[in-house]
Amino acid sequence: MYRFLLTPRWWGINLFVVLAIPFCVFMGTWQLGRFEDRVQTHEEAEERPDPGSRSPAPLDELLPVSTETSGRPAVAKGTYADQFLVPGRKLDDRNGFYVLDLLRTDSGKALPVVRGWLAGSPGSTEVPAAPAGEVTVTGDLQASENSGTSGVDLGGGLPEGQLGMISAASLVNLVPYDVYDAWVTLSEPEAGGTGGGMKPVPAAAAQGSGLDLKAFQNLGYTGEWFVFAGFVLFMWFRLVRREAEAARDIQLGLAADAD
Repeated sequence: MYRFLLTPRWWGINLFVVLAIPFCVFMGTWQLGRFEDRVQTHEEAEERPDPGSRSPAPLDELLPVSTETSGRPAVAKGTYADQFLVPGRKLDDRNGFYVLDLLRTDSGKALPVVRGWLAGSPGSTEVPAAPAGEVTVTGDLQASENSGTSGVDLGGGLPEGQLGMISAASLVNLVPYDVYDAWVTLSEPEAGGTGGGMKPVPAAAAQGSGLDLKAFQNLGYTGEWFVFAGFVLFMWFRLVRREAEAARDIQLGLAADAD
């Protein structure tokens, strides 16, 4: 009754099932591993001391920015140069903008420094000038923003002097010098009162260090791949059963032989 499984048509079906099920199981296992890695990274981040509570370290010692160095206080020395305003940024559920100044260091590269946040919109709020002369800056280290960062403006067309995303890539064509692929946010008002009412911008947690939406997407994909494997096996059994019943009916004379 099951000799039909050896026919060329069924060899193709059987080969597909033999290949599809291990592939689905492999992909499901891989997605589950990705979820477990994110859980482990989250647990390790929870066990580590608060990055902001650790001793400040020279900027170059903390680069490149990683999940371990993100949020660490970084120290850099230089003079402030170009200033940019970063609109569309919220703080305490209020609309406002960041005041970002580029700190030219002795190496010639510039470090983007978010000196603070102001309510309102650029052009309608007075922006305090950056301190003059050489200064030593201590701020919480942050990785360059990307398209997935909350608050970034990818639309373009911003007025001169405004910046939609804090990153070296977005600054490369705006200034005639190299920029660090990182930035810092001042955790305290500037010494001497030059902050002029600006509020410090809290450092954000490093991307990939928590159980975010992507982690649960991995878990969802895990379930989907195992469901696919079960569906392939179910359909194979259903086709085999239907073919076997048809062959039995032909043998019993209950149906005409299709051949």
